[in-house]
Amino acid sequence: MTENVDVLLIGGGIMSATLGTLLKDLQPDLKIAVLERLSDVAQESSNAWNNAGTGHAALCELNYMPDNKEGDLDPSKAVAINEQFQQSRQLWATLVAEGVLDEPSTFINATPHMTFVRGEKDVAYLRRRYEVLKQQPLFAGIEYSEDSRVINQWAPLLMQKRRKGEPFAATRVPAGTDVDFGSLTRQLFANLREKGVDVATNHDVKKLKKQKDGSWQVSYRHVIGGTPGSINAKFVFVGAGGWALKLLQRSGIPEIKGYGVFPIGGQWLKTSNPDIVSKHRAKVYSQASVGAPPMSVPHLDTRVVDGESALLFGPFATFSPKFLKNGSMLDIVTQVRPHNILPMLKVAVDNPSLIKYLVSELLKTHAKKVDSLREFMPTAKDEDWELLDAGQRAQVMKRDKAKGGVLQFGTEVVTSADHSIAGLLGASPGASTAVSIMLGLIKTCFPERMPAWEPRLRDLIPSYGETLNTHPEMARKELDATAHALAINP
Repeated sequence: MTENVDVLLIGGGIMSATLGTLLKDLQPDLKIAVLERLSDVAQESSNAWNNAGTGHAALCELNYMPDNKEGDLDPSKAVAINEQFQQSRQLWATLVAEGVLDEPSTFINATPHMTFVRGEKDVAYLRRRYEVLKQQPLFAGIEYSEDSRVINQWAPLLMQKRRKGEPFAATRVPAGTDVDFGSLTRQLFANLREKGVDVATNHDVKKLKKQKDGSWQVSYRHVIGGTPGSINAKFVFVGAGGWALKLLQRSGIPEIKGYGVFPIGGQWLKTSNPDIVSKHRAKVYSQASVGAPPMSVPHLDTRVVDGESALLFGPFATFSPKFLKNGSMLDIVTQVRPHNILPMLKVAVDNPSLIKYLVSELLKTHAKKVDSLREFMPTAKDEDWELLDAGQRAQVMKRDKAKGGVLQFGTEVVTSADHSIAGLLGASPGASTAVSIMLGLIKTCFPERMPAWEPRLRDLIPSYGETLNTHPEMARKELDATAHALAINP
């Protein structure tokens, strides 16, 4: 017999965990099931060592507020990203208070967010960025300095043996965070299991077929033994990372036509040397190299994972045709369809700098990668740092009327016309903004239930329906409340 459920979540990452948590809270009688191909949840991009763990709030990431030829700086995207992260903080704070999540330190820790630049041009840009952002309520507390003594207090490893006379500057927001999305994901799924949600691992989805009644029959195989099975769902969410494209293609929905993905892998330099780790407590971002994708902005980060403190530097881009670390070498080929081949070819033609950047990254030895680190940390020694593989990021390629095809950095939800199936494509800042993304999905796919659900949503997320940045007093209140609840007071 085929099991029938109201909601099927494909993929055991932070997106499915967040959506399942919200839906089960809003309507406890919903029958929800989860299918994950691997032996446990949070093994791909949500795994702590596969991502930077940055609570992306645009506090330090320059790509959310790029410079332009006119010299004007528009803070709107940075503010929007920050607004999204505040919704995540509020939900997590509520879930901690209600006992759904464990002690906050098991998944989030206060870690200042810094930006560090060198050279007169970048120093001038960072100074202008600071002047704009300090006026925004969500960026209250941002600090700026060109004084080596001040920056040395903020992050000593940046300044040791730095050349005299070199122009440099830094901004710092003490209220930044480091997030273990792996731990967070596992805790959310553990709670869903307690509430009766069937979280089935080692289940590989093979086929999605629309039924006459509007539901979906999802066929799968057990990874161990190969036993087939199927499940019928009124609504399907595909949160399977890079494989979301492949599964949405198998569904046959026309909305996925024209889409492709370009996989970019990554590596970190990692050290757990306590003498080094103890001297750096921050996430420090800088400018990306020419042609580098936004996800490859260099940064030197404090990480706290399962109680272990370490430093990561990178990421360094790698290339694999796989859409997931545990994917197939044929992924990049099997995605090709008549409707997406032209957009993908156009992306290849229009992005030679990206191709050049990837080739240069692939040619870097361990020693060359430590040389890159020395631009941040002049005292870095080769023997203190090991290479660690990060997760795969599947960047969206899609049709564009004006250009034919574009490469898109960020995340995008693809939804069928009848709202019976949706999937998430793309990468950063995904995990940090999972709550906002899933709230948007719920509003789109369950419009008839929103009037009944909105009061509870305002309990879970006090700023729901509002923008904090346009209400300074509300922003201050919510920032203080979530900082207290999550024990992340700077």
